[in-house]
Amino acid sequence: MPRMVQRRWFPEALVGSRVVLRRHVPGNISAFLRWYADPEIARLARYQATPMRAEEIERFFAARVVGPEALAMAVHEKAADRLVGTCAFSQLDGENGSALYHITIGESDAWGHGYGTEATQLMLDHAFGTLGLHRIALYVFEFNERAIRAYKRCGFVVEGRSRESIWRDGRWWDEMAMSVLESDWRARRDGLAPGARPGIEESADGPSGDPIEVGSSERSVRSLGRWR
Repeated sequence: MPRMVQRRWFPEALVGSRVVLRRHVPGNISAFLRWYADPEIARLARYQATPMRAEEIERFFAARVVGPEALAMAVHEKAADRLVGTCAFSQLDGENGSALYHITIGESDAWGHGYGTEATQLMLDHAFGTLGLHRIALYVFEFNERAIRAYKRCGFVVEGRSRESIWRDGRWWDEMAMSVLESDWRARRDGLAPGARPGIEESADGPSGDPIEVGSSERSVRSLGRWR
């Protein structure tokens, strides 16, 4: 029988080397209105070809970001203490220890710095190491190659696909299902050198391939954009 830690889902902050994750505050709505009106974010994450309307974003923010059942965290650039994105779990299944994962790095000048990759790893560390979850899953469109690469660096594997489920950029694309298990996470953690963090890769040019938009497509609730 899976055992989950019965406690408050998130502390006030999860701290990494590049980012700090904090609970959202009502004032973050202004950033959401800007991010989710961006056509590029809509292209990568929505079944619809157009961005979310302002009233849709406001309803989504109230229910899924700052609502009493929300499992969302704000992504802050650590050096400047600047809000650059958001990440969350949804569709929590306590009996089976599973959830879906979502993340958006909304500030374009924050793309490519490893923020989304580290935020994802912090969330996985918390999900498996503290909360006792067993499986974290996501859905992502096939053409979002940077997001797929980032997820793989964090330990996610492709486990299936919905063939030709979205028409975008003049052709049909698959929607891919990915997941990571607690056993995968533990094996990666135990296999790293002391002090290293899984999923963060460095090169001579800096952090590798952090995606513009990392996270699941809005597979089941299209009116709310990419999150369910």
